[in-house]
Amino acid sequence: MEKFHFISQRWFAVEKDDGKIERILPVASEMEKCDFSYVLSKQSYHSISDSHLWFSIFSRPPSSKFTRVQRCTCCFVLIIISMFLNIMYYDLKNESTTTNSTSSISLSFGSVSITSEQVIIGIIVELFALIPSLLLVQLFRRLRSRQQQISPLRQALYKMKSSLSDKDIDENKNKHKSGLTLAWWWIFIAYGLCIILVGVSILFIIARGIEFGDSKTQKWLISIISGLFSSILLTQPLKILCLAIFFAYFCRNSNDDKEANEYLDDNQVNLDNDEEYLHSKKNNRLFTYRPPIRANRLNEAEVMCARDRRLKEIQMWSIIRETLLYICFLSLLYTVIFSNCQSNSYSQVKHLQNYLLNSRQMDDDYTKISTINQYWNWLENSFISNIRAQEWYNGDAPKNLSGFINDKSSRLIGWVTMRQLRIISDLCPVHVNEIISTCRYDYSFSNEDKNSYKPGWVVNETMQTYSSSINQSFIYSTSKDLDTYIYVGDHGTYGSGGYVYEFRGRSVDLQSNLSQLHALGWIDNQTRAVIIQLSLYNPNVQLFTSVSLLVEFLSTGAIYSSASFEPMNFDGTFFYESATLCRQSLCHLEGVGRDAQFQ
Repeated sequence: MEKFHFISQRWFAVEKDDGKIERILPVASEMEKCDFSYVLSKQSYHSISDSHLWFSIFSRPPSSKFTRVQRCTCCFVLIIISMFLNIMYYDLKNESTTTNSTSSISLSFGSVSITSEQVIIGIIVELFALIPSLLLVQLFRRLRSRQQQISPLRQALYKMKSSLSDKDIDENKNKHKSGLTLAWWWIFIAYGLCIILVGVSILFIIARGIEFGDSKTQKWLISIISGLFSSILLTQPLKILCLAIFFAYFCRNSNDDKEANEYLDDNQVNLDNDEEYLHSKKNNRLFTYRPPIRANRLNEAEVMCARDRRLKEIQMWSIIRETLLYICFLSLLYTVIFSNCQSNSYSQVKHLQNYLLNSRQMDDDYTKISTINQYWNWLENSFISNIRAQEWYNGDAPKNLSGFINDKSSRLIGWVTMRQLRIISDLCPVHVNEIISTCRYDYSFSNEDKNSYKPGWVVNETMQTYSSSINQSFIYSTSKDLDTYIYVGDHGTYGSGGYVYEFRGRSVDLQSNLSQLHALGWIDNQTRAVIIQLSLYNPNVQLFTSVSLLVEFLSTGAIYSSASFEPMNFDGTFFYESATLCRQSLCHLEGVGRDAQFQ
């Protein structure tokens, strides 16, 4: 069968390009059909729609016999095999090697830590898992149909067979013999291999994965996810790009058009077992004459009118999509904001502000701290007694109130921490060096002090011994050790690390430790911020409250205190109330509609 190619590479649409819907296309020459840019674009499009294992599930060409079910099966086998290979790697890896490998780059998202080693292992394992996947893909691609129903067009061609030349018949036979195909029953072998690979992989995953701890399981899952994304976004696109460039350079045959051959193949007119003719009429013969349908050609004014109308439609749909996105965003924002808004939130915050800040007392008012001694006085005389349950008003001991603060209604979640951020001691410039030897600078990430010291901010060992909490408060801890984040204050933005003291133990021990820290000068001229953080839960109103008390020490000597109280609700009551409110609103609307119908 003789074929002709018409290369346009332009849009036939009123809203695209120049807006033309009619073009005169000459028959493409051999040079045009072998042009590198044309062959590369055609090969890339066909490879993305048919050869990309993941994208082809949605963009499979209609002429391809490789069904979507078979493509999904190959994707599932690829995922399971990559899970199996990843779990075998982490199972066989030596524990000592795992603990000593601290040179890899890591990225933390909350409690999840992603290292470069996990990502690289996921990519390498995915490359190994690609080999059996390619084998299964080739098995499914080369299958022949089991039975073929004789179509009316096929019957007509058989009647006209005598008019065909022997040369055309020989060319047709040679064309079909050129490709390697498999019998229809090979589909059972292909699916059998899929079942075996999946079954063996799942068996080993269950047998070995049940012994993994949290850390190893997290690494395994991160490697699986990184391998999956590398398969979708890296391996398959690179495979497609390399094959497209290779065929465009070395296999530029003008007569080799795989997609066109699949459409024009005379075997494609036969129906598969899951297909039927939708447009055939029983009373019409194959060669029944049908009068041609002539379309009315549009003049230039009509084309311009259609172009304007189409552009307005596109703009309208763009506005509708943007409006829907804003509605979804506002809905999520409404849910997040109002899920934490309860009638008890204000009362809870007001109570904690009066209780912890002591704004009603003149001597220990947190909001009026202006010197370091006043800050220590507030810590030792007010704050410690408030974070531990004290005696009742009648002198009785606070029984069964371990972990509660002194209001007897809010319980501490975790420990109260006090984190200090300091600056390094720097020499002054030369022109003022004769006046003063050291200069005070404001806090920044570049001049933050990250060195570890002994009690008293000294480098050498001291003869006096201190408790572990005192020693730890002079040792710098990173954000990874503390699991903390950057804090934004009124006069600066402070890092997530620092020197931390934890309020652990009884009130007497806390009082003694704070006195020692005060005597050792834990807060001095190099201190730029002290952040006290605690989390509380009030079971009476079912509210969590995150409390942050920040004191900023400026280079000028001024001290500014600030406090943050953030109530949170995690019990889901808001969502239940919202659903109830929506249901009631719908019922009211239904009742109004019925009343309107009766009236």
